[in-house]
Amino acid sequence: MLKEGTLERYLEPLLRGDRKSCRVVIEEALQSGVPANSVYVNIIWPIMVEIEKLLHSDKITPVQEHLATRINHTIVDQLQNKLPCKPSKAKKMVVCCAPHEIQELGAQMMADLFESSGWEVKFLGGGLTNDDILAFINEYGPDILLMYGISPRQAPDIRQLIDTIRAINAWPNMRIMVSGGLFNRAEGLWEEIGADLFAETALEAVNLASTENPTPRFERRTINRRKKKQQTIPQELQMLINNSS
Repeated sequence: MLKEGTLERYLEPLLRGDRKSCRVVIEEALQSGVPANSVYVNIIWPIMVEIEKLLHSDKITPVQEHLATRINHTIVDQLQNKLPCKPSKAKKMVVCCAPHEIQELGAQMMADLFESSGWEVKFLGGGLTNDDILAFINEYGPDILLMYGISPRQAPDIRQLIDTIRAINAWPNMRIMVSGGLFNRAEGLWEEIGADLFAETALEAVNLASTENPTPRFERRTINRRKKKQQTIPQELQMLINNSS
């Protein structure tokens, strides 16, 4: 269990770019018995989300965001081999993301936690074309395609990718999951864009993907509805999505 004030103690040096102090906080948590996967879920993940919010609200500078994300990335890399290894689920996943450092961090954490949970994971990162992703899916045959963290400009491309997957119908049992970025800020976008599953956090994604009998798409709205009120899809984004159809 995390000690009270751990997040605050970690966030303050993180925004200063103080790598040594950040490592001390993480090491203290590990030494107190907090497992590495809990550090992922209860420290790094919520802090990553907070950093992104602070950046979008102009409460921190892009330089601070870059410093914080690089420190988080280094710590995640160091924690990766400390994650527990559960028995294989004989399930395969492909993880893609937006080509931005903070989104790649979130996607990597997703990939690490799925791998720890027994999934076979291929982490493609960002910057690939739809054709690249389709070619890899065709070769690898994943059970889930996870796309993490998109911007408004990327929404039409993601919609086109999903439409192509549906049209080809070569992978009828593959589910498409989305998370992070715009999906966490625009309520209902995951449905509008044609995904099967939405997860707000990495832990929710692992739990949702492990469901053996997924709910039909038309019934998922109430299951995936978040408790807090989110903004609806912006009109300009809706136009971009519609124009991509």
